[in-house]
Amino acid sequence: MLIRIVTIFPEFFASPLGVSIVARALESQSLRVELIDLREHGKGTHRQVDDAPFGGGPGMVMMIEPIDRALGDRSGRRVLLTPAGARLRQDDLERWAGLDELVLICGRYEGVDERVAENLVDDEVSLGDFVLAGGEAAAAAIIEGIARLLPGVVGNEESIKSESFRDGLLEEPQYTRPSAYKGWEVPEVLLSGDHARIEMWRAEQRRRRTAERRPDLLGGDSAIDRP
Repeated sequence: MLIRIVTIFPEFFASPLGVSIVARALESQSLRVELIDLREHGKGTHRQVDDAPFGGGPGMVMMIEPIDRALGDRSGRRVLLTPAGARLRQDDLERWAGLDELVLICGRYEGVDERVAENLVDDEVSLGDFVLAGGEAAAAAIIEGIARLLPGVVGNEESIKSESFRDGLLEEPQYTRPSAYKGWEVPEVLLSGDHARIEMWRAEQRRRRTAERRPDLLGGDSAIDRP
């Protein structure tokens, strides 16, 4: 799979691409990442990529021309990373992991010219209900989320099938040795060896934890539907 990243800070990705699962995916060539420096497509001698907003107001807006030139005729599904986008879901990562090519466009400044969203991209996505300085951190999170879904990257692929959000619920609590520590005990059922009973406990814990911590998952996601 090829992921292209359009950014004014390509150097941001030196560390995220060099460690753990992402580095393993790159080394095995399950994943390729191409960094596209937006400033190389900027306007004029100063490689301008932003300008003041029409109608006035604070901050600067990323211009459509450099982004359009950076994208060119490159193929792949195009995703704009912006606080105005729909909340990122595990379903998105799984859908994108099945693509040959994906393009992530990192927003910055006060925002991106709306004509980019209207004409040049397929999805608008946000990590959540908060604002970052730019889309680079979101892009790094998406790359890691996709990399671990690619065949052969995660050592035990069975672990992916039971993690949070795969069935719309949070994952159940996990424990390991020692079974008792400072008077804090592991639930007895996990030590029983009764696999049917353990699975019933885990299923109940997934439902209970989701109801307590993320009731929105049980009532339906309010995020914008995406194809």
